[in-house]
Amino acid sequence: MYYDVVVAGGSVSGLLCAREIARNDNKVLVIEEDYEIGTPEHCGGLVSTAGLEKLGIIPFGKTFDHLIESAEIYAPNGNSFFINSKKQKVAEISRRELDKQIAHQAQKNGAVIKVRTSFQELTDGGIRTNEGEIKCKIFVDARGVSSLVQKDRTGILQSAQYEIYANWIKKGRVEIFFDQDKYPGFFAWIIPSGQGKGKVGVAGKGIKVSETLEEFLEKKGDYSTIRKIFAPIWIKGPIKKFVENKTVIIGDAAGQSKPTTSGGIYTSGMGGVLAGRAISKFLKSNKESDLNEYHKQWKEQFGEEFEKQKMIRRILERIDNSTINKLIDSITPAITKEISEKEDFDFHTGSILKLLGIKGSVKTAQIIIEGELKKLLR
Repeated sequence: MYYDVVVAGGSVSGLLCAREIARNDNKVLVIEEDYEIGTPEHCGGLVSTAGLEKLGIIPFGKTFDHLIESAEIYAPNGNSFFINSKKQKVAEISRRELDKQIAHQAQKNGAVIKVRTSFQELTDGGIRTNEGEIKCKIFVDARGVSSLVQKDRTGILQSAQYEIYANWIKKGRVEIFFDQDKYPGFFAWIIPSGQGKGKVGVAGKGIKVSETLEEFLEKKGDYSTIRKIFAPIWIKGPIKKFVENKTVIIGDAAGQSKPTTSGGIYTSGMGGVLAGRAISKFLKSNKESDLNEYHKQWKEQFGEEFEKQKMIRRILERIDNSTINKLIDSITPAITKEISEKEDFDFHTGSILKLLGIKGSVKTAQIIIEGELKKLLR
């Protein structure tokens, strides 16, 4: 059995990569180790409609749930502030249905997709799976965070996310809860998928995520659990090399999820699109330079943004609950109004810097570590 390209991982990045490769009349196979494309659904499911359009996706009715209208950010002391997110046009989508929609795009272009087929190792002429050896010219690793576990555990946090029904979940309103004692290095979240239903999760360094999430839910009130998902998330930014010999690494496996939130539908998806186009060029030219264009192009689009996000993450990891309380108490209506006017959900460091007081509030800026702020202001 021979394919020009084998993609391991049937999620957004892998399927978009296969779509682009197959579009150029190349023979491509996608293997997915789980029993269904789109399962398990680890993601919170937030993405801008503009981002989806850039990925070449117009969501089906089953994929698109609703638009997020606002976000409420909570300090450890319970104080909070609102951001109006209507201009950002952020959609809450069903990842299960989104992945299937992209799989259909890939299949229509000529890609072959197989589930319950897992990558085992590289061979001289291709790869070995649980079903035997497959010959190929290029192997694409789109297996997600699991590919990074052996490379660098310091960038991985454990997370838990439950799908629940609860009267206290408000349609259109995302809620974020910061508490360095309960969720060190990250936060808890509520992402609605409608009135009275949604995804509630936690992540953090060195915590028992299941116990922590159960405690969070008990304090919120009555709820019914529909599904439980436990998965590692990556917060350290992109790996150093996206192309290693004839192996191309994309999506979460390449660290293309945001260091601030670990969200990555758009940034990882673009990794798949750019990789697919670069691989198509390489298959025609056989020039290594064409293959390496993928890393260069992704870095041009997201490199600066991710570097700033990594710096913001280092700052937020170093501040304590008292500082977070002061930061949130110092946020003015003028600041939230300015952030609400911004339209780019996918490049959000400007909004975070504003919230940290770097671009307007001297009082807040004094709260943060001065040396690291100067790096961000370069």
